[in-house]
Amino acid sequence: MTKTAWVFPGQGSQVVNMGIDLQAIPSAQTKFEIAEQILGWSVLEICKGKETTLSQTLYTQPCLYVIEAILADLLIEKTGLPQLVAGHSLGEYVALYTAGVFDFESGLSLVKKRAELMTNAAGGKMAALMKFDREQLESLINSRKDVVLANDNSSSQVVISGTPEGVNKVLAEVKAKRIVELNVSGAFHSPLMTEASAQFQTILEQVTFNEAKIAVLSNVAPSPSSNSADLKQRLIAQMTGSVRWREIMEQLSKEEVTQVVEVGPGKVLTGLIKRACKDVELANVGTLEQLEKLG
Repeated sequence: MTKTAWVFPGQGSQVVNMGIDLQAIPSAQTKFEIAEQILGWSVLEICKGKETTLSQTLYTQPCLYVIEAILADLLIEKTGLPQLVAGHSLGEYVALYTAGVFDFESGLSLVKKRAELMTNAAGGKMAALMKFDREQLESLINSRKDVVLANDNSSSQVVISGTPEGVNKVLAEVKAKRIVELNVSGAFHSPLMTEASAQFQTILEQVTFNEAKIAVLSNVAPSPSSNSADLKQRLIAQMTGSVRWREIMEQLSKEEVTQVVEVGPGKVLTGLIKRACKDVELANVGTLEQLEKLG
């Protein structure tokens, strides 16, 4: 029996012209119009514009949310709901929307505020490490108070976050095959986001969360939950907490998931899952063509 999970990518997966093929669909056009009223700008125009603009946190996060939510709606029409959902960082908001925890407008309003707060939280630094010495890295991080493991994406890929001084110190000492310093405005998923997180919590607490229709694996607590209070608390902790994607993938195996569909642009998450979860059928739905091909 097939057990399906949908996963939603976050910031970094955006590409110019994403979502453009959806604009002729009436239900999608309605959501694009609603989004423009909430945001004050056009998602489609930003997606058709310059990559440098689309890559700014202020625009990236709302654009990904809108396009992934539309794709999720179309996928539900085609196949019905999956058994599990999970999203990477920003993608968790789409996972919660898909699970019926909040409506499209509420989710987009939260994402808009999140993007604004994260854009203004300057002064930090993030860097990705590939094929590194995990024991050494964890030792270096544990010896400092100004660096954390922000994204534990897989056994061979992580992102660290913290003060520029702290991150630079760790990078100078750690053994890694490849290091990429990320072009972001702040130290996301770290204690340096505490002030922004406190402001966001005030807004988040005003939004009604419903019981999820299907189980959600959260970034900060990768165990299945459909409880509205749990899911809200997990989302509150997300801005300063680590994205525990490696553990989410382990949970997919424990839950005996047989098919994973990445809903959104790119193949970042299915690429990670392919290496971590053997014998799982993988599919990508980032375009209308891919949606139509899905069995």
